[in-house]
Amino acid sequence: MGLDITVLAVDWGRLERTPAGEREGLLYEAMDPDDEPGPRLGPEAGWVFPASPKVPWSGRYEFRLTLGSYKPHFWAADGWDKAREFADPALREPLDGFLRGLIWWGPYLDDEDDEDDESDGRLFPSDPEPFGPRRLLVRPPASVRALAAHWTRAEPRVAALRATYDAHASHPGGWIPDFDAFDALVRQWAEVVAETARRGWGLLGLTA
Repeated sequence: MGLDITVLAVDWGRLERTPAGEREGLLYEAMDPDDEPGPRLGPEAGWVFPASPKVPWSGRYEFRLTLGSYKPHFWAADGWDKAREFADPALREPLDGFLRGLIWWGPYLDDEDDEDDESDGRLFPSDPEPFGPRRLLVRPPASVRALAAHWTRAEPRVAALRATYDAHASHPGGWIPDFDAFDALVRQWAEVVAETARRGWGLLGLTA
């Protein structure tokens, strides 16, 4: 069994106004609604709004061809690690900013990461024996808007990365074997960020 990830867009104000002791239960409900008996039948890919009728201020994004696993995201980040040194600096800086906010930790942590850590602490008070979902990423609305701005700058240049990526970061037979797979996953994250920013919401990446 590997690490999984469920990505949620949430109305940050509603989440903050929810009593601290009730937040994790609502997030579990949004991750896997229990209002209907039997297995949940979700779409093959894309957004589900609301994520649950019991949490109408949330949405859940289903990534294509990942089976809910975090592995493709890990390997996409690893691919960028290998390719970025050879990438056009005009792409490297905004794509660094975009991926660092989502799946890639980069060579250092910046002030934005510190701000998000503080937000995580405010939303989910520390628990010496936590039973709720683990947070893989926590991005409040201001951070999501910054991610959207990074992508706006990166997107026109991403296609030019193909030869560089395939030369330095290809992984035949892996979750992200080549540039096409990398590009497809990154563009799904762009869909996640764009819709979340449009709503003025925040973004959570959770694992049970």
